[in-house]
Amino acid sequence: MSAIQPNISEQPLSEELQLVRAAKQGDDKAFEELVRRYDRNVFRIAQHITQNREDAEDVVQDAFLKAYGNLAQFQEQSKFYTWLVRIAVNEALMKLRRRKPERTVSLDEEIKTEDDSVPREVADWSPNPEQMYNQAELRDILTRTIQGLPPGFRTVFVLRDVEGLSTEETAQALELSIPAVKSRLLRARLQLRERLSRYFQKRASGDGNL
Repeated sequence: MSAIQPNISEQPLSEELQLVRAAKQGDDKAFEELVRRYDRNVFRIAQHITQNREDAEDVVQDAFLKAYGNLAQFQEQSKFYTWLVRIAVNEALMKLRRRKPERTVSLDEEIKTEDDSVPREVADWSPNPEQMYNQAELRDILTRTIQGLPPGFRTVFVLRDVEGLSTEETAQALELSIPAVKSRLLRARLQLRERLSRYFQKRASGDGNL
């Protein structure tokens, strides 16, 4: 007799997917639990993109409403959170378009740096922000520096380095290729490092403005 092969469908479902399937079947409490789990994350992402608290709150509400209304379209080929982030990013970008109709905001546009090249070396600083991130002052500095990044760089950096999505999940959420995510993340990190270097150099000379 041949060995019985395990049925993939019999593998235990993740807790997230259990909640999603329950919500699909009309269990509102299951969807409320998904909201409770992810609303703070979605708010942070939306605020980084819109740079406005009220707009970010609207984005959170709109994203969850749209996710709820389109649950049947979620094919379960990615994490629910990744799918939700994509909806939230789209809602946030639409907020920006309505706020600045003269300038189209898109994650798909080609992003150019000043000379469209990646510097090999970036000046170091002291203290190290990565080691001191929990300090309130430095956290504020980093937040303001992140807000100064171009939208395409900023969104990738926030999803990958702030929210902790993998490169693959970030690519799925933003509908970008993995190489595009890696390229934008590298440029975002380099720009942040350069800006923070300038800040600490100015601070050492008595001028701490970014």
